[in-house]
Amino acid sequence: MSVARTALDTVAAASQDPDREQPWADLGLKADEYARIREILGRRPTSSELAMYSVMWSEHCSYKSTKVHLKQFSEIPQETPVGKMLAGIGENAGVIDVGQGYAVTFKVESHNHPSFVEPYQGAATGVGGIVRDILAMGARPVAVMDPLRFGPLDAPDTHRVLPGIVAGVGGYGNCLGLPNIGGEAVFDSTYLGNPLVNALCVGVLKHEDLHLAKASGVGNQVILYGARTGGDGIGGVSVLASETFDADGPAKRPSVQVGDPFMEKLLIECTLEIFAAGLVAGIQDLGGAGLSCATSELASAGDGGMHVELDRVPLRDSTLAPEEILMSESQERMMAVVEPADVDAFMAICEKWDVEAVVIGEVTDSGRLHIDWHGERVVDVPPRSVAHDGPTYNRPYARPDWQDALQADGAEALARPVTGDELRATVLTLAASPNLCDKSWITDQYDRYVLGNTVLAQPSDSGMIRIEEETNLGVAVSTDCNGRFAKLDPYAGAQLALAESYRNVATGGAKPLAISDCLNFGSPEDPDVMWQFAEACRGLKDGCLELGIPVTGGNVSLYNQTGETAILPTPVVAVLGVIEDVTKRTPTGFQAEGEVVFLLGETREELSGSEWAHVVHGHLGGTPPTVDLAGEKALAELLAAGVGMLTSAHDVSEGGLAQTLVESTLRHDIGVVTTLSGDAFTALFSESAGRVVVTVDSGDADALRTLASDHGVVATPIGVTAGGALVVDGQFEIPLAELRAAWSATLPAALGS
Repeated sequence: MSVARTALDTVAAASQDPDREQPWADLGLKADEYARIREILGRRPTSSELAMYSVMWSEHCSYKSTKVHLKQFSEIPQETPVGKMLAGIGENAGVIDVGQGYAVTFKVESHNHPSFVEPYQGAATGVGGIVRDILAMGARPVAVMDPLRFGPLDAPDTHRVLPGIVAGVGGYGNCLGLPNIGGEAVFDSTYLGNPLVNALCVGVLKHEDLHLAKASGVGNQVILYGARTGGDGIGGVSVLASETFDADGPAKRPSVQVGDPFMEKLLIECTLEIFAAGLVAGIQDLGGAGLSCATSELASAGDGGMHVELDRVPLRDSTLAPEEILMSESQERMMAVVEPADVDAFMAICEKWDVEAVVIGEVTDSGRLHIDWHGERVVDVPPRSVAHDGPTYNRPYARPDWQDALQADGAEALARPVTGDELRATVLTLAASPNLCDKSWITDQYDRYVLGNTVLAQPSDSGMIRIEEETNLGVAVSTDCNGRFAKLDPYAGAQLALAESYRNVATGGAKPLAISDCLNFGSPEDPDVMWQFAEACRGLKDGCLELGIPVTGGNVSLYNQTGETAILPTPVVAVLGVIEDVTKRTPTGFQAEGEVVFLLGETREELSGSEWAHVVHGHLGGTPPTVDLAGEKALAELLAAGVGMLTSAHDVSEGGLAQTLVESTLRHDIGVVTTLSGDAFTALFSESAGRVVVTVDSGDADALRTLASDHGVVATPIGVTAGGALVVDGQFEIPLAELRAAWSATLPAALGS
């Protein structure tokens, strides 16, 4: 979004011509918001001040429609199962103690709308932005993940956005030398025209290396370093993500940021050396809202005052007006607060890494953010009013009129396969469906093993990274969400996302510690959508309280809809866990023949919202599977206690037991012969939560039964690993070669090899 250039609009001029017409509506502000700005300042804002308030009060930056619901996360105790949380909600990313003097920081954020407008750069800069959030906490980034959502696989626009988004995620992360260890790729018609690109990063630091975003110490110098500021991304995600897309595309097309991963790599190494030298009193990355965000947030979180000489900012485009410089979201930039005596050493490190750095201001005790342009004052505001005291909306919300009818339309009446041949065909159909098929067309474009510390990656249940080479201390992370479940019941759907991510971390043998979330929803101006959002937040809060894990932070992405069509409510939940010794993790997929296969957990007839109903019948209705968080916690404790005994573990989720068996057999081409009790269709395709398929050596079967009994978990032997086929005794047999052909052909056939 471009701001009209006029003669320099100074604070003095704003006081002298109070009635000048200003483009506040074009910048996304409402009439009452503009009036509030005038009230705060006691005059009309300058064009530069108007630019700052517009981006910082945008939905993307201020959470003005959602913070009334998000505040309930503060009711959750800020302790993890192994230690304290060192930084939480409100910081660039959450930081948690993982033992041995180490801490881990992680966060997931969205870059949805920019990735629709410009798929490659939108996705690439989404990765770059979340990496800088992690870096700003004092951590070395060690891994990334990418939960993705697309429209139907056969839709032309999916063919436009998917390859570019995947290339952007892979291109930026690969150039940074960061392994991509997990994520999702989900297809649904509601994401057509509004793909979701959520990006997660994990970083590692020692406790004493923690840095916070604040500008303290009067006289300390404010240094901008990294890439030069350009016209790309003016208004960027801060404005683009704060409005609904028309059916023909976004109503406004602010320039999408352009990323340079090689500059970011230099910035990372430069910043880590600066941290090691102890030269930083406060630091902030420049992401959404650019300089407007960095200056106002650092000042308001510190001593409350800052003076900036905006004309010192290095530019790629010398024609930029001050308001454009303040709105630009050009990438690969950081802002540091440095004591005067340390400036020379700071600059020397930047020069060593060929990173441009300029002192653009200093910390003051004025309580004001003062920004000058060639000697003229263009900004004079209370920084907190920009960064933290934006509008708060109590938007109306109510359970939709259609919700009862949706839940009444369950999957019970849908035609089901009965014969063995019909069950066999259904297994193959689901295995080849876009949401369940082999995703290696995507993941092979990512480097999963760079840095040499990746322990588990796609298609394992969770990604796992070693963070200490001598003791083999590690962390595992998973991201999950079933939007269909959230549509049927957003409270339960959010808890099911939490439960699945929690379970996926536990299957590898890690102890779940904390969550980050990325809450993707439609327009907050729709009471139906706001009800979905409120219910999802309530579900997450209650779920975290029951599981005993905190919310460390996250992201909200609204206006994810095209015209009147909102996306499925998609509250993506990332769970991080710790494992004392990664060499003892439990792998995903059958490892050897002759092992006993157990199903942990109970199966009920729960098919509404299932992948079977979606793929075979195009149906969505009923209520989602039952949530039993106490059972999930007991199951996770069993999986941790079983490390060393369990030879493999794979959770049961989308596609039910059938898909879990498909993926377990194909991992190492080891077949299975199963015997199922009761109704074979329900046993194979129900998506009851709280279930995991595990294997043990035959001599450990009784020990597993005892362990499961001790934890109150049902453990049912269902077969033995053997041969070269997936066999359901008395029903059907599918050779693994046929199964793999169906599972692996879908994405290459649709997208090309």
